[in-house]
Amino acid sequence: MSNEIIVEDSIFRVGRVISVDGRSIRVSVDKAKNSSHLVYKGDLIKNVSVGSYIKIIKGFTIIIGKVEGEFTYEDKIASTKEYSSDKEKINRSLSVSLLGFFNKKEFERGIKEMPLVDNECYLLDRKEFNQVHDFIRKTDEPLVIGTLTLEKGQTITVGIDSLFASHIGIFGNTGSGKSYTLAKLYFELFKIYKDNQKFKQKSNFFLLDFNGEYVTESENVIIPKEYKNIYRLNTKNNDGQKYPISKETLYDHNFWAIVLEATEKTQTPFLRRAIGNTSLAEKIKTNESLKELIKSTFLLGIAKNDGELGQKILIEFLSELYFSLGHSNLLEIRDSIRDRITFYARDNKREFVYIDDDGEWYWDNNMRTKILEHFEELELTNTEINDLDVLKLQIVFQYYDEIIKGFANIEHLAPLIKRLGKNFSDIRKVIEAKDDVSTSRNFTIVSLKDVNIHMRKILPLLLCKQLYEGEKAKNDETTHLNIIIDEAHNILSRDSNRESEQWKDYRLETFEEIIKEGRKFGVFLTLSSQRPSDISPTIISQLHNYFLHRLINNNDIIAVEKTISYLDKLSFEYLPILPTGTCILAGLSAQVPVVIDIGAIDKEFEPNNKTRSLIENWKD
Repeated sequence: MSNEIIVEDSIFRVGRVISVDGRSIRVSVDKAKNSSHLVYKGDLIKNVSVGSYIKIIKGFTIIIGKVEGEFTYEDKIASTKEYSSDKEKINRSLSVSLLGFFNKKEFERGIKEMPLVDNECYLLDRKEFNQVHDFIRKTDEPLVIGTLTLEKGQTITVGIDSLFASHIGIFGNTGSGKSYTLAKLYFELFKIYKDNQKFKQKSNFFLLDFNGEYVTESENVIIPKEYKNIYRLNTKNNDGQKYPISKETLYDHNFWAIVLEATEKTQTPFLRRAIGNTSLAEKIKTNESLKELIKSTFLLGIAKNDGELGQKILIEFLSELYFSLGHSNLLEIRDSIRDRITFYARDNKREFVYIDDDGEWYWDNNMRTKILEHFEELELTNTEINDLDVLKLQIVFQYYDEIIKGFANIEHLAPLIKRLGKNFSDIRKVIEAKDDVSTSRNFTIVSLKDVNIHMRKILPLLLCKQLYEGEKAKNDETTHLNIIIDEAHNILSRDSNRESEQWKDYRLETFEEIIKEGRKFGVFLTLSSQRPSDISPTIISQLHNYFLHRLINNNDIIAVEKTISYLDKLSFEYLPILPTGTCILAGLSAQVPVVIDIGAIDKEFEPNNKTRSLIENWKD
């Protein structure tokens, strides 16, 4: 062994193992290494401390551990010596958690061999330190995301494949920098690939923005506006932008099952029957055939003479049609008929009877003739109704047809019809059906800032499910879809009182399926949230990579601790005290959890998430 190696070993040696208890190792520090820094060849080297790494030499095996705690205790032998220095009276020991080992000069996560008591421990030299923080596999490409917080100048790069072909979770309190981190990841990715034709053709990025942070006036957040589609949806009026869906999607009963929050066993099959009834759709498309359909359905109810349904269901039928058609005189016809028809007992049974102004009674065909006279005055506007209007009328006609004929239970379907008006009104403000929805841009941002709370629950589920099902049906191994949801607690919450338990289960199960099965079809989720404790534990536990910013709420820290196995004890301790812009990266893309300062984005590509300065706005 050369003198240089002997000197180096003596400088870098910090102590020896004194106990091994599972993954937890206790190391006694040499008394000569109690200072904070060492000087070696003119360089100032940081001595071992909490958060730093040590290597444990066991024969030919080099085991790497992370210092999680430091303790001191009195050296009773040294204390009795009259001429010993104060430093010699103190013994330092470290608690170390094992992380991995060097295999053929590369760092590998995991443990194959445990250290032995008395194994020597050393500081890592620069080369070894870099190897521990080299997260790039040979087949991957690097993406620079920031620098190590505790080691200034140490750049952190992650593999593009290992990061973006995975589910990513970005968590942190408001103002901790999670939106910036999300923007940084995709900013760096698009900076490399945005002009590649294959990237445009084979990948698809869909960002749901609840607060409008990614749709600033310049529209350049993350990437220049010419590279992306931006939709600012609005349920306050009909004049806002609309998200395009294909005609095929429009006639998918599963799409409407989500919009109308249909139950699986009764309401969804009903929607399938209604939307699949093409003959009904043809009759609705022209005014003349529509008039005949209204008359025939009304007379069907009259002929049924159903005492339980009575005239109420027929009056509701005309009211519902009026609100679905827009402009017509159906309310006047409804009121005039309502005053003339009633139930009356005849031949030991109750039947409909028509009573005219003179008090004369009409039964059977005479009654039908009198009712038809009212419908002769029916006026419908000549405005051409669109596909959405036709679909709504299909559902209305199918409902009353089945109820009158007794094919369906009114108690099962009535809640669906009650939701029809409100949900249809909202959904037509934010979507439109198009023959061709293809686009050359592979990045889409949908802003839900001006969408009402009810639609904020439905729209993300609707759009994400359609995208996922489309990718699943394609089953093309060369394509790739990233669904990015900022403020994900808005739709992945377990504790919403605004919706039924059944609907909440369906919503969560849909996203749980994406996160559990999406990888097989090239679909990956990126979630950002300030309330990880609100999100389903199943979803959090299935994420592959975590960027954890400052978390203050104890419930959020506990939720992270329970579901994220990649984090060590020391990283959990950091969570409440991380400064803005600093986060812990843990997961498959990082060999070891690291605390990093997220790198800067060019100003024009930053999200609109700045904390406002009161003083600046108040000064004259």
